[in-house]
Amino acid sequence: MAIRHLIVSSASAFALMAGTAHAQTADPNQPAPPAPATDAAQPAPSAPADAASGDEIVITGIRASLQQAIAIKRQADAVVDAVSAEDIGKFPDKNVAEALQRVTGVSISRDFGEGERVSVRGTAPNLSLTLLNGHAVATADWFVLDQLAASRSFNYLMLPAEMVSTLEVYKSPKADIEEGGIGATINVKTRMPLDEKPLTINGSLQGVYSELADKVDPNASAMISWHNQDKTFGLLFGAIYQKRHLRRDGVEVLGYTAAPEELGEDLQIPALVGSVLFKQTRERIGFNATAQWRPTDTVEMSLTGLYSHMNADNFNQNYMAWFSNMLNNGAVPTNTTVEDGTVTSGTFAMIPGVNGAVFDAIDRLAHTQTRSLDYNVDFKPDDKWAFHGQIGYTDAEGETEAQPFWETNAPTGFTFDLHGVPKIHFTDLDPESADGMTLGWASYDTIKNTDQEFYARGDVTRLIEAGPFQSIKAGLKFTNHKRETLHIAGRTGTFYPWNGNDCGGGAPCGLDTVAGSMTPGNFLSDIGGNGVLDSYLQVDKGALEDLFGTLDFVDWTPTTTARDIRFLNPQASFQITEKTYGGFVMGNFSGERWRGNLGLRLVHTDQTADGWLIGDPGGEPNPFGPITPVTFKNSYTDWLPSVNVAFDVRDDMIIRAAAARTVTRPDYASMAPQIELRPTILTGTGGNPQLDPFRADQFDISFEWYPSRQSLVSVALFYKDIQTYITSATATEVHLVEQNVNPNPAGCTSAGANLWNCAFQVTRPVNGSGGTNKGAEISWQQPIWGGFGFQANYTYSDAKKSDGRAVEGNSKHTVNLVGYFENDLLSARLAYNYRSKYFVNQDRASALTADASSSLDASVSVNVMDNLAVTFDAINLTDENLKYYGNSKAQPRAIYDNGRQFYFGVRFKY
Repeated sequence: MAIRHLIVSSASAFALMAGTAHAQTADPNQPAPPAPATDAAQPAPSAPADAASGDEIVITGIRASLQQAIAIKRQADAVVDAVSAEDIGKFPDKNVAEALQRVTGVSISRDFGEGERVSVRGTAPNLSLTLLNGHAVATADWFVLDQLAASRSFNYLMLPAEMVSTLEVYKSPKADIEEGGIGATINVKTRMPLDEKPLTINGSLQGVYSELADKVDPNASAMISWHNQDKTFGLLFGAIYQKRHLRRDGVEVLGYTAAPEELGEDLQIPALVGSVLFKQTRERIGFNATAQWRPTDTVEMSLTGLYSHMNADNFNQNYMAWFSNMLNNGAVPTNTTVEDGTVTSGTFAMIPGVNGAVFDAIDRLAHTQTRSLDYNVDFKPDDKWAFHGQIGYTDAEGETEAQPFWETNAPTGFTFDLHGVPKIHFTDLDPESADGMTLGWASYDTIKNTDQEFYARGDVTRLIEAGPFQSIKAGLKFTNHKRETLHIAGRTGTFYPWNGNDCGGGAPCGLDTVAGSMTPGNFLSDIGGNGVLDSYLQVDKGALEDLFGTLDFVDWTPTTTARDIRFLNPQASFQITEKTYGGFVMGNFSGERWRGNLGLRLVHTDQTADGWLIGDPGGEPNPFGPITPVTFKNSYTDWLPSVNVAFDVRDDMIIRAAAARTVTRPDYASMAPQIELRPTILTGTGGNPQLDPFRADQFDISFEWYPSRQSLVSVALFYKDIQTYITSATATEVHLVEQNVNPNPAGCTSAGANLWNCAFQVTRPVNGSGGTNKGAEISWQQPIWGGFGFQANYTYSDAKKSDGRAVEGNSKHTVNLVGYFENDLLSARLAYNYRSKYFVNQDRASALTADASSSLDASVSVNVMDNLAVTFDAINLTDENLKYYGNSKAQPRAIYDNGRQFYFGVRFKY
């Protein structure tokens, strides 16, 4: 049989790449045969004879990846979308989240310029479950606010795109797939050595230029896979190294508070407005390895390990107008304007001795890592029985090892204007000078969150002949999961203020103690305008670290007289232990031109939440007040039925229908018996250890047309009836506060011994009313002519809570458009992504809404030799900014500029 190579493309970096796809027809645009169910026990219909000459066309590159993804979707026995490894490698996508955004119904967040969180079909990121080769994978965060939030949403920064083979997005549940994904279940598959050629070597070497940071950094990856001639034993090993300097410019409004009554009733006014400069160095190293052994035709075993580590040091500086402090001291702005219930401009006159400016410099030495070890065994003694067992362990750690925090402030008045880009102008202070900026706060905290899970499962499949049922599958699973967040606070000068000699000078400590250079000349150049604070004197990161390096911290006691102290912050320290006991039974059925599965999953959850009670007079001494350990227990059982049916209307058309009950457990921080207070603005957030999970009934129906092996037209409708949302409620609570933190707060009374009793507006999670999420997906993939082709998809999602509140993470409109061209020499893509506005969460007792966002990315690969390609990728070509607002666009919350990134280098394969 003659073999004609249509496309010869470069392998994807780190090569866990799609192998060559063989189309058994002379014309790749001929219809493919009807799809079988993927369950091992389900028989597959035979393929029709070749349509034409009998030549075998070997397709590689973009069209091979699309063909593979279409085949996965078509053969699935549920509503599934997929991305193949060649697809990932060909996109300008550097982690799995960015690859997933090309899937219909999937949208991502790029808060710091890289995709981190995934939302599916208008649900929040914590409502989707991520699996690695079929089992859970631990996750932890690098960013301190995410560390304290302890969400269940997976941080995809820890999975570079090069480290995976295939992504499968299960939008309808099956009984044999782990529970936890109301939005979707995303299964990340790594490559197996016995599926590769006897010897495969792939790699890439790239440089990445970050426009704002103005740095060029290295990216490298490699993979080697080997198996013996008999294909009974194989080994695979891969490694990556990535470094990136990141800079983000921004203007932030850190919450809104009640405006003075003199301005009118029920008006809101900003709490803090500032210009923020964020810098970070990300350095990733990752390894994955697999040993696969197939000693007989009936037994197969594999051992797979994954390790990914990222250093994530970052430095954040924010020069702000301190509205809330002025208001707490009786200030009333003049010359104000009001729009949509918000004071949008005005002037604060200086009050002697009252700080109107505050400058935060926060240096975070941070890292995160993920590890996973998994052992699988499959045993098929005959053509009637199949057994599978899996045991494994996964853990993750995210830690800010040190957080030198230097806050200076000064008395001043200021004007403000929120229209367009928020603008502030200090009337009695020069931000380009250190004059007047004295130390108000210094701390040295450590925040660590760990996530770990042991799991074991087993299942058995038996072929049967019982009417339409052809096989039955049953299994059991046990997991033991622990999530812990530990916050050790380090305060310096809080109780015993520094004097000039302590800082090595003759004047009180201030900005001049650690002053550095001015902000970059192009700071806020893509955001700002007339009146925007786009220049100020920075803190020198090295000087700040040197200063804190001279300190000698001691453990705090009630009699401590040391200046520098360390102590447990009970408001942000907790541990959640979660054990689950699950089992399922599922029948696979088929008939003439129809197939599917029917199953029931049962899972019991036991949760234990450990934390601290503040204020018990008999408790352990702590600067926040006496603390006492507390433990809360909660348990619940869920019955989760599911059914999936596919009808082969024609050889190239499928109609699917699915129904299921799903469940997603609460975020860990939501269940924690703790509270995080913000004394300067008297707000706080806390947990609720008695929460029940999210629960939903969902229904899907879809139509799929496969005109050829590389083309697809599909329309899907979905409906999720969410019985209970975990939402938030704000109430007044009285808590102890250090007098030094807030020296003259309204709503506080003295509690003696350097403490206030203060009335806080505290937001906690509660099980609220339910709601619905309904929508439609449209997808079209089509090769055109001469190597050209396109992918296009659109998702409409209308999510509503019955109490009228906004649904977190729901963009009503999501669009993906990809055009590609490929021939023997050149491979190129242009990819556009758009998502409409969505509600993020309640932040600092105020709404946080992300405005509509888009990104245009590109990739080009030139095959200079059969095994060598020169590559170029570009991310965010149009240099789009991210915008956030509050209850309306009259309440801006943030505008961020992450700039563009450009990758250039070579890929090789053998």
